Amino acid sequence: MARDKKQKKIIPTNGGMVFSTNPDFEFQEQEEIETLPNEKQNLKVSLDRKKRKGKTVVLIENFEGKKEDLEELAKQLKSHCGVGGSAKDGEIIIQGELLDKVKSFLKEKGFKGM
Repeated sequence: MARDKKQKKIIPTNGGMVFSTNPDFEFQEQEEIETLPNEKQNLKVSLDRKKRKGKTVVLIENFEGKKEDLEELAKQLKSHCGVGGSAKDGEIIIQGELLDKVKSFLKEKGFKGM
């Protein structure tokens, strides 16, 4: 059975390294750190308007753990708040001025620091 849709290419994530002129270079995969328990996470939660064309977002920083766990927490937050957002580079961005709602959700889950 043939597929009509284009297949997505799988691109390896090697930190952006494409080519090295060093003949002795060996690429070393970085190991993902284990996700800390919620009680040990020291998250920083703040409102942010910088570089967002005046739109306000809630910015959650300092998450320590696997990318999958960060994305899962972002998904739970977006669902709880009923808004959009994203998760990348150890940060979660939740659209809108929902600082109190985000903080209360994180406290329910056992996070500290805010």
